[in-house]
Order: sequence, then C-alpha cells, then structure tokens
Amino acid sequence: MKEQILADLRESILQGRRHAADEGLTEDLVGRPGAVELTKTALEQGIDLKEILAQGLNDAMTEVGKRYASGEYFIPDMLAAAEAVGVAMEVLKPHLAQQKEKTKGKFILATVEKDQHDIGKNIVGLMLRGAGFEVVDLGTDVPAREIASAVAAEGADFVGLSALLDTTMRYMRKTIAELEKQGLREKVKVLIGGAPTSPEFAAEIGADSHCKDAFAAVAAAESFIRGGKN
Repeated sequence: MKEQILADLRESILQGRRHAADEGLTEDLVGRPGAVELTKTALEQGIDLKEILAQGLNDAMTEVGKRYASGEYFIPDMLAAAEAVGVAMEVLKPHLAQQKEKTKGKFILATVEKDQHDIGKNIVGLMLRGAGFEVVDLGTDVPAREIASAVAAEGADFVGLSALLDTTMRYMRKTIAELEKQGLREKVKVLIGGAPTSPEFAAEIGADSHCKDAFAAVAAAESFIRGGKN
C-alpha cells in the first residue's frame, strides 16, 4: 500500500498533475488523484514524512532532471512537475513544522538591480523548492544592500543572483562586495546565473558557482552541502 501510494505520487509529479482535475502530460488522467490528494493520502496512511519527501518528491524531480537532460522533457514539462511538487510541499509544510524537519538549506533569490527579468529565477526557485530547499524570493531589480539585509535577517545559507543583461551583471559584483562589507560573505555560498554570465565571470567577481540552468543550481547547492566544491 505504501509503495503504491509513493509510486503514484511520483508518477503524478512526472505527469505535472497537481490535482485530480488536471490532465497528464501523456494521457488523460482527469479524475485520478493528483499530487495534493496523494500527499494527503500518504499522511493519512501514516507514511513517514522523510519517505514522502525522499521517495515521492525528490525521486520524482531527479527523474525530471534526467528526462530534461535527455531531451525527453522541455521547460513546460519541467515547470509543471515543479509546480506539482510545490503544491505537495504546501500540504506537508505544517507537518514538517510540527516534526521540526529541516530543509536542506535556505536560499535568497534575486534578480539584481536594474534588471527586471525573472523567468529564469522563477524556474530556479521552483526547482530548489522541489529539491527540498527553503526559498525566499526577493523579486527583480533588487539593490545589493537589500539582498545583504535579507541574508542577515533570514540566516540564509545560499544566495542566488540572476541577470539577463550585460549592463546589469556588474551589480552581482556589487552584491558580493556588500555581503563582504556587512560581514556576511563567509556565511553564504553565492551562486550566479543568466545568459551573459559565465564560469569565468563568476570566478572574477568572487562567486562560489556559475549555474547554467536550474538543475545546475540544485546540483551545485547539494554539492556544497556535501562539502564539495563546484
């Protein structure tokens, strides 16, 4: 029974089905339980939260990553799966708080000052939440001082900075300088991404990692947790 519920939950996420009313990616599954219903069922059946997270949600998103990398899934498929994880996490949130289950770490996400682009950042946020991280999204056009203040207030472990314009990349450097000024730089890992950025630019400004896409951001964060270097 437990194995079937978790298997159905994984499949519902792979199909991008949040609720019973949703269709699947590959066939009409309307009426069958979606991520919300299956997560509630798992809780009602007394399945351990760690098993729901690991075998239900995380395993599903790992498979999504593989399918995206192989070209079987595209960005809309990935987003649908991540949104299914998001609604499942909302169901689990009060139970996680009661049991004091820890997330993998807390992320501050922001598109840097004078840059209004947010699609890439939003995808990264969805994928990080799906992978078990807590995400505080500050939005777009966020000044360096505001980002640093959020790091201090939230006790963040990671900072994710996005820029889509050559002209706004320099504010990533400014943000890292502000973190140093406020004595916060050694407390967080800084990950950057966006079309004009590169591993060379990340090294130049003192960032800890350059992430070419959302999956790379998740992989880099998990590598840091394990004590590795990216």
